[in-house]
Formats: sequence, C-alpha cells, structure tokens
Amino acid sequence: MKKLIILMLLLQACTYKPVIDTAGRSGTFNETKADQITNDIQHCKQVAKENTSVVRNISSWMLSPTMESRYQVLYKKCLINRGHSVLN
Repeated sequence: MKKLIILMLLLQACTYKPVIDTAGRSGTFNETKADQITNDIQHCKQVAKENTSVVRNISSWMLSPTMESRYQVLYKKCLINRGHSVLN
C-alpha cells in the first residue's frame, strides 16, 4: 500500500500542468506577463523539483485539504508570484 501511494504521488507531481489564463493579468501588474510564460513554466518547474522530496510530498499531500502535493503548491505559487493567473 505504501509503495502504491508513493508511486501515485510521484506520478502526480510529474504530470501536474497548471492551467494559466494568458489573456488576463494579475492585479499587481500593469502589463501582461504572458509573453514570459514559457520561460516562467520551465523556471518554476525546476524550482519546485529542486525543493521537493518524496517524503515532503507525501506528508504535504496527506495533510492538505485540497490534496495538493508540495510540488504543486510550489509550482503554482512560483507562477502566481511571477504575475500569471493560475486557475487550478
């Protein structure tokens, strides 16, 4: 059972694709940030990967009311802080 949960979390972290509204813009920026989306996705994916371990992913996933892994939380927060509107 433990192995199954670990496998599910690893697959979930690898397959997370944020849905980003590229036409909108964050309220803190006067101009659109969509022109940097490709660079920001690659950067945020790498930041999330470097700052996540399997153990932290599992503990975060079990304690999170939204069932998000630590990887997803970091990835989404990074994109939001770069001015993108993340919908999921």
